[in-house]
Amino acid sequence: MKQAISIFWFRRDLRWQDNVGLYHALYQAKLKGHQVLPIFIFDKNILSQSEDKADRRVDFIHQTLTRLQSDLVAKGKSLWVQYGTPIEVFEKLFKDFKIASVYTNHDYGPKANARDAAIEKLTLNNGASYHPYKDQVIFEKDEVIKDDGKPYTIYTPYANKWRTVWAQQIPKKHPSEKLLDYFLDTKAHKLPTLKEIGFEKTDLVIPPMQYDTKLVKNYTEQRNFPALNATTHLSVHLRFGTISARTLALETQSLNATFFNELIWRDFYHMILWHFPHVAEGKSFKAKYDFIEWRNNEKEFKAWCEGRTGYPIVDAGMRELNTTGFMHNRVRMIVASFLTKHLLIDWRWGEAYFAQKLLDFDLAANNGGWQWASGSGCDAAPYFRVFNPRLQTEKFDKDLKYIRHWVPELDSLKYPKPIVVHEEARERVLAAYAKALKE
Repeated sequence: MKQAISIFWFRRDLRWQDNVGLYHALYQAKLKGHQVLPIFIFDKNILSQSEDKADRRVDFIHQTLTRLQSDLVAKGKSLWVQYGTPIEVFEKLFKDFKIASVYTNHDYGPKANARDAAIEKLTLNNGASYHPYKDQVIFEKDEVIKDDGKPYTIYTPYANKWRTVWAQQIPKKHPSEKLLDYFLDTKAHKLPTLKEIGFEKTDLVIPPMQYDTKLVKNYTEQRNFPALNATTHLSVHLRFGTISARTLALETQSLNATFFNELIWRDFYHMILWHFPHVAEGKSFKAKYDFIEWRNNEKEFKAWCEGRTGYPIVDAGMRELNTTGFMHNRVRMIVASFLTKHLLIDWRWGEAYFAQKLLDFDLAANNGGWQWASGSGCDAAPYFRVFNPRLQTEKFDKDLKYIRHWVPELDSLKYPKPIVVHEEARERVLAAYAKALKE
């Protein structure tokens, strides 16, 4: 007779430390005297959306799983990593094992919710229990809402309420790393190679998970200058859950208020995604913005993608993105404003391009950022705010160190002339927005 086990399903929580769902799976295993099989699924439904076989995000996951597997093999245990659709994989799991319960952590996008609902149904149909937990964010869903029970749509009052909730119930760490002995004793399960799942090794070097305390303390003064190495690069670790948002918040709350606010912004956008899922389905948060007549010039979009607009700060940002999978946050705002306002190209085009290229791509933050830039989102920049790339350069890269790094041909004839005149573009976009918003 097979021994009953539990399953822990890793997704956006690729770590041993302070992992809520993992902690509960292992703790219950300790109480009940059984073991936990940790699994990860290279989801065909998600991977098929990638247009690049040298996808740094897939490589990031693969490198991380390899490290986690090494930790377990040293203990005589193993990850069970599969390539397929979640339904296919779980159907096989229920055939191969006697599963008493499935543990995992919440996800928040519409597609993720549909996936998880299907797995929960399959789990219950097989006589097992299903246990999802909050882990990816600090506060989720309805934990920070208005007094009348409605969700916030403006950041500042949300952040004020968030801090009140934080003060009343400061999150505790979950020491899941202390319970790893309750994983299933088994021989090492072979991880599929990148080639076996249809991808290639990349140039990715995973940034450190540790942050510089001095850097965090100076974050307010230095974060907007792309030539400085003044950001933590922790966004990718938050994205894949290789660090805990809770742990990071607890450790940095007294170091820098601006940095701490970024963690609140992250929760805010996830809350918006949960309560207003239409934002992830190609629709503007503010419906009237869907009536804007975009120019959507494909030649100009291609120039933007390739960093050939003739606006150095824009081109530097796009080249940094294409080369590294990263873009400085101040520059993200500049290039997004340029695409939507100067070129009058639909924000959804830019959102999709970032979704393909960003190593730290996060559906909630990416959608929130693009809708903020276009004016169509919650708590958005007003539509008449049009970033002037020249003034942004003078303010944040006056010595052109960042620009010259990514645009070495800046002073040569090889560098293209501006594809649009700032003043003319500003008049054009204001007219287009005014027309749509009046109607």
